[in-house]
Amino acid sequence: MRQLLMTMLLIVTVVLLYTSFAQGENGANAKITDSGSRMADRLSRISP
Repeated sequence: MRQLLMTMLLIVTVVLLYTSFAQGENGANAKITDSGSRMADRLSRISP
């Protein structure tokens, strides 16, 4: 029973850490979106 509880706590901790890093104003998703937008802007400025 104790091992099951420790496993569940570990899983919950990992999920909470992931969501805190991935979500939010400064999360990974926002940074990837901003980076993609900047790359698209730079590519559109290139003259053929």
